[in-house]
Amino acid sequence: MTTSAALAVAALSAPTAAQAAAARSTGSAASASALDVVAKMQPGWNLGNSFEAIGADETAWGNPRVTRAFFRRLKAQGFKSIRIPVTWGQHEGPAPDYTLDPVFLARLKQVVDWALADGFYVLINMHGDAWQWVPAMPARHDEVLAQYTATWRQIAAAFRDEPRRLLFESINEPFFNGSSGDEQNAVLIDELNTTFHSVVRASGGRNADRLLVLPTLGDTPDQPKIDTLLATFTALDDPNLVASIHYYSFWPFSVNLAGYTTFNAATQQDLTDTFDLLHRSFVAKGIPVVVGEYGLLGWDSGPGTVEEGESLKYFEYLGHYARYRGLTTMLWDNGSRFNRRTMQWNDPGLYAQIRSSWTERSGTASTDQLFVPRGETPTDATITLNLNGTRLKRIDVGTRHLVRGVDYTVSGSTLTIAAATLGRLTASQEHGTNAVLSLRFTDGIPWDVNVITYDKPVLTSATGTTASLVIPTAFNGDKLATMEAVYADGSPAGPQSWTTYKQFNVAFTVDYTADTITLPTAFFNEVTDGAPVTLTFHFWSGAILTYTVTRSGPAVTGASA
Repeated sequence: MTTSAALAVAALSAPTAAQAAAARSTGSAASASALDVVAKMQPGWNLGNSFEAIGADETAWGNPRVTRAFFRRLKAQGFKSIRIPVTWGQHEGPAPDYTLDPVFLARLKQVVDWALADGFYVLINMHGDAWQWVPAMPARHDEVLAQYTATWRQIAAAFRDEPRRLLFESINEPFFNGSSGDEQNAVLIDELNTTFHSVVRASGGRNADRLLVLPTLGDTPDQPKIDTLLATFTALDDPNLVASIHYYSFWPFSVNLAGYTTFNAATQQDLTDTFDLLHRSFVAKGIPVVVGEYGLLGWDSGPGTVEEGESLKYFEYLGHYARYRGLTTMLWDNGSRFNRRTMQWNDPGLYAQIRSSWTERSGTASTDQLFVPRGETPTDATITLNLNGTRLKRIDVGTRHLVRGVDYTVSGSTLTIAAATLGRLTASQEHGTNAVLSLRFTDGIPWDVNVITYDKPVLTSATGTTASLVIPTAFNGDKLATMEAVYADGSPAGPQSWTTYKQFNVAFTVDYTADTITLPTAFFNEVTDGAPVTLTFHFWSGAILTYTVTRSGPAVTGASA
């Protein structure tokens, strides 16, 4: 940084000694502690894909304009806080002032004020900027820091008189292009967080003790990045700071890759280890933590990426363990979870599980699917119960209670559904779900098990191109769990070459309505020309089918093995 640039930035960001003293005194012992405030923010929700949308306005990415009625409906869902991601750069004028568009600022302030008036805690941040212009900081340090400083100076001034229930977050998932490595990354994220802190505190008013949320590099919860943030907290010596990380589960499970189709022990351990680390590093030291985004990455890939019951087990456990470790969680929602037009949940079962997890544990089970072969006499079916401190009270099918000891038995955590009961429930012999067993526990919400009649799926020969091979598939009531792809020597074929199990809705897609499995360009881009690839399709019933595809230039052929 040049001397003149450093002085200019310092003038924008650093408080005077008088201002710093005033900030310390106004930080007031009467103010609720940061831990208390953040605890009251649980549970939280993200207004995603609205004010951070790149385009003309908040509707650019498909969501409607935010209304006061929407916030009131959201309040009824049980949420206590709202994170409002904001992208600022597209609403700014040129250097050196970077003047924010007053119309945009007024609209954002209107929405923030509505949320505050309805009793929400509100968090606003710098969001899309983190992948637009901020990553250039290694190469354009002075310019990026000047824009960052000027932007936060204006935000702080615009919201300085808002109540303390409004929080500021310095930046979302920060990263840097072309840095020299971890050491420089640590210096740069510390510089952003420290500059943010100085600018906000210098602005006075209620910003003197407003809670400020600082992320790790990338909002990633690993030890080196946490240590860097802890060093920043120590240097700032401010009791009104909050740590931020994001959590989208163990990556292979979150996107259904490498055979991680279930919420298994490894996936659960990843969550446990992460939340233990956050508690040990921050909460136990009096520093609150906001898990500013959580969910599953597979939501962005398409429906069915992570099987419904496995998703529910993940969210049940996440809510439980976040409570145990004193973490405030904010659900990421880009409009696909709580529909902003109908003001209804697109997946009511998911919402019920998440809401229950805020206060109690629910019983779950090893599966939410029981497959009964069509045309065969059923046999007894067993399911392992995850009681989670509850007891199974009864099982309902619609309005009818099944009879314990006749329709089913329970021994410890093993539930057995009688063959005769399954025969009665699948009497229609129609492919797909014939009945739903609703397992009612002493606490939490019911666990639904779909009783499914199926025949073994059938794959048909097909021709296509490297742009797309569409495989006609008679699913016959079954559902696809995952797909493997290997060459003749057993080595992995296709993308994600470190594993034979390919990524759901990336290397292959499924359409149960059209009865097709499609291999897209993304798959064939990583396939050797002329080398046959054996695909192994694993279905949830346990059925396994093999299929061979061969690429010859742009042409592709496929046939059952």
